[in-house]
Amino acid sequence: MLACRGLRVTVLERSQVPGGKLRQACVEGSAIDCGPTVFTMREIFEEIFAEAGTTLAEHLTLKPATVLARHAWGAGEHLDLHADIETSVAAISAFAGPAEGRAYRAFCAQARHVYRTLDQPFIRAARPSMLNLMRAVGPTSNLFALAPFSTLWRTLGGHFRDPRLRQLFARYATYCGSSPFACPATLMLVAHVEQAGVWLVEGGMHRLAVALATLAQKRGVTFRYGVGARTIRVEAGKVAAVELDDGARLTADAVVSNADIAALAAGAFGTQVRGAVKAPKPRERSLSAVTFALKATSRGFPLARHNVFFSEAYKAEFEDIFRHRRLPRNPTVYVCAQDRDETGASRAGREAERLFCIVNAPPTGDTHSFDASEIAQCEARTFQTLERCGLTLDWRREHCTTTTPADFNRLYPATGGALYGAASHGPLASFRRPGVRSRVPGLYVCGGSTHPGPGLPMAALSGRMAALSLIEDWASMRRSQPTAMLGGISTA
Repeated sequence: MLACRGLRVTVLERSQVPGGKLRQACVEGSAIDCGPTVFTMREIFEEIFAEAGTTLAEHLTLKPATVLARHAWGAGEHLDLHADIETSVAAISAFAGPAEGRAYRAFCAQARHVYRTLDQPFIRAARPSMLNLMRAVGPTSNLFALAPFSTLWRTLGGHFRDPRLRQLFARYATYCGSSPFACPATLMLVAHVEQAGVWLVEGGMHRLAVALATLAQKRGVTFRYGVGARTIRVEAGKVAAVELDDGARLTADAVVSNADIAALAAGAFGTQVRGAVKAPKPRERSLSAVTFALKATSRGFPLARHNVFFSEAYKAEFEDIFRHRRLPRNPTVYVCAQDRDETGASRAGREAERLFCIVNAPPTGDTHSFDASEIAQCEARTFQTLERCGLTLDWRREHCTTTTPADFNRLYPATGGALYGAASHGPLASFRRPGVRSRVPGLYVCGGSTHPGPGLPMAALSGRMAALSLIEDWASMRRSQPTAMLGGISTA
């Protein structure tokens, strides 16, 4: 967007490839997506490509998933959610009874209402406030209809009698790195986001990062890979330059940082910008994870593209993580089977397929590095959960890439490995996320640790908000100082 408006833009990327958290690992010669695996809110990316004078379809091939996710609690006990609501109603009715099917239909209606109510005044607002939200929503009764002061877990209990369904829809809290026992019920809007469409990216999710980088280069953006930003310099009360790890200095009239705000606040970019944003306290951090990227042959359980194997002690899982700061003794496991198509059919044939497994973990990567025995125990518990649900995997440990909270802290400094910024715990947590304008003139922040929150579409929205705010501020500055020179913009 900035380059399309005539600004000179330089993007700094510490890695050798674009993407950041939208990353890949190479396992036995195969690239496995090891970041976000679910593509939703396609319209956000359609808008971004349209602003650059092209279409998303010209750069990516997307296919709608017919099965949103497959959920398992034990051997022979699994339930699919479908792209079509009525197909899901029928599946839930067969699984837990007609009353629960009707409850799901009502739940979808409420999730849709919550999303549509919050879309403009909160999600797409550059700096929302409770007061502005109340003005937009109208009478207090309308606000309470969103259930902001009830936890997601409690509200789900009012919808579903079957504890398995309550557990299933509570998983949406983890999309924001939070506990369903502490986050507000408004996060049920994630259910509507998924219901509105889950898409599979041909070639893998990392193709999105490559497509965006390629488009940006065609519009005149300069990319510098393999070099990081060491210091953001402030002169005369505003951003003036970025000093790089290799000693180079780039003058800049503005900087957009998509690093986690914890890195800024911890001084990772110099002391002059430490006070630019307020980072969450360690106890306010969101979930981290232990992940396993591997190739395996599967037996027993019919994997779909997206699969969730639930813990037998769901509340204890989150108490382990957020209260006791330890790896869960009875974990829920998410498995993305990346060689499965939109229907769940395998494209790997008889060959081992690419799998990415995620277990929630505490964000303590900067204070406690889990030792080899703790990680081995987590691995054993992970595959025990899968086997309890009927899935047996044949794989070789030397061909598995494991990532821990300490590894994530090294990738994303000062976070402790938290992958989603601050946890969305309490009714006001979302309002405490920083907006795109920092306290330092000319320094803007975006990404999953800022408003409107984590996830690919939300991070993309924050980037657009930062660009629009920069353009707006620049236009204002030019009117008051018509002799100002247009410089480069660095994205840390």
